[in-house]
Amino acid sequence: MPGSSPDATRRRPVRRSVRDWVSTEPGAWSIVLFPSIAAWVATGPTWTSTWLVALWAVCYCVQFTAARWCKSRFRRRYRTPALTYALVLATAGVPFLVLHPGILWWAPAYVVLCGVSLLASWMRRERSLWANLAAVLAASAMAAVVAPFGTRCPAPSATDRLPRRYDPALFPSVGVEIAVGFALALFGSVLFVKTMIRERGHRGYLHASWTYHAVLVALGFLCDILYGALALVLLARAVALPLIARRRPVPVKAVGITESVMSLLMLIMIPLGA
Repeated sequence: MPGSSPDATRRRPVRRSVRDWVSTEPGAWSIVLFPSIAAWVATGPTWTSTWLVALWAVCYCVQFTAARWCKSRFRRRYRTPALTYALVLATAGVPFLVLHPGILWWAPAYVVLCGVSLLASWMRRERSLWANLAAVLAASAMAAVVAPFGTRCPAPSATDRLPRRYDPALFPSVGVEIAVGFALALFGSVLFVKTMIRERGHRGYLHASWTYHAVLVALGFLCDILYGALALVLLARAVALPLIARRRPVPVKAVGITESVMSLLMLIMIPLGA
């Protein structure tokens, strides 16, 4: 290609190949993994909970590649990564299910959320609000899935068999609280990012973001001072950056760095509050 160096030409296929296999968006990885990591730490790591968090990371790889495959209308290029990750997940996940069938209580919810994600990709609406909400719910709920396997929430009777009815041991309060905290905070991040990028200048989204974060501050201080402090920081960035963007351009990279810092604050403060 005229004007391109041989080195640049050689790098392009490699970059494309990596992006086919692994998401290169740090923000996506933090949304996916931070809730489960928070529960993993807060409830006391065990080999089983570590195994489960690792499986969830592989699940994301399956979802990411399968979504690309659906979006491309099943092009051959995206088939190999999706099927490879699915095979890895089956190999590592089936033994976990055999040992801990109680986790299947979560299967219907995740089937629905996965279906929503793949539908959004097929429709090429993966950046829509409803698709983002499905991703936030799936990632946040993993805190409640991981929690029963921690040393501080021992529930062998619930996790090692498939109960025939509701068993409170499957839903320890600390896991549920972390899950709800992340779901509320991460959905606020979804609204904020839209006001800065795809819906920049859209007054409806901006007002919705500000209102949502203000309500989050009130709810946070009602529950715990740490939650309130976190919500206050989230509100400050949701108000300040869009106002700054009215006067000068705010690079997408700056938005990404801001959200990375906010995600780290969530990872620290939500488990402490729980």
